[in-house]
Amino acid sequence: MKDVARLVELHLRFHGYGTGEWTDSAVRRYVRDAGPLLDRLHKLTRSDCTTRNKRKAAALSRAYDGLEERIAQLQEQEELDAIRPDLDGNQIMETLGVGPGPVIGQAYKFLLELRLENGPMEYDAAVSALKEWWAAQS
Repeated sequence: MKDVARLVELHLRFHGYGTGEWTDSAVRRYVRDAGPLLDRLHKLTRSDCTTRNKRKAAALSRAYDGLEERIAQLQEQEELDAIRPDLDGNQIMETLGVGPGPVIGQAYKFLLELRLENGPMEYDAAVSALKEWWAAQS
């Protein structure tokens, strides 16, 4: 039931895709939010894009084809199925000079959002971004 509810929740997102104006970060979020349900989400969304208007149906199908192609390209480039921040918890603690605690989770979420927004970062850039975030928290 949980999976079905999640699919229903996510399947209308595609209608915001329009003619492919989604940014790479929006595509990354779509894949992340669908998680292991992505293949089922593809099927549900395609089956929900029905209309008697053949021209509109063809346009929806082409748009979803385009979305699937973008997902495949990003998955190939970035391993979207296992998207994680560019620094792990140990690296975050080392960079910030703190031990385990809630701030590590907050920093992890910050870095994950940064990763989703900008794609993969080099180690030094991720450390620099984390330090800037940390300085802003004080």
